[in-house]
Amino acid sequence: MNHLSQFSNQPFLSLETRRKDGTAVPTPVWFVKDGDALFVRTLDGSGKVKRARNFPEVRVMPCDAQGGSLGTWQDGTSSVDGAEAYGRIKDLLITKYGPDVQQFEERTHAAGGKYTVITIVLA
Repeated sequence: MNHLSQFSNQPFLSLETRRKDGTAVPTPVWFVKDGDALFVRTLDGSGKVKRARNFPEVRVMPCDAQGGSLGTWQDGTSSVDGAEAYGRIKDLLITKYGPDVQQFEERTHAAGGKYTVITIVLA
């Protein structure tokens, strides 16, 4: 059952991806909800991006900044949509999290990094 509504007004979600050996790796991340999907902005080449590319089956749940549960796990399918998708969700992130989003982006670009987007559709 899809419980996308549990992510409304939540600050973080725990994104559980899998390593090649099957080990689950939960990571608290900023996210936005738009339509029927959840979107996570993250650094291109990060571990969670590599894991999502290898195994698109993920689990997510609302959480606090340390990953503590604020809801129930939901199964989903992820896709790594690249930098072009970031432009689509950037304004949503700024609306939700404020100027911190822009500050992190400026520091990331100054250091030569770039963002990508993981899109999550719940089962």
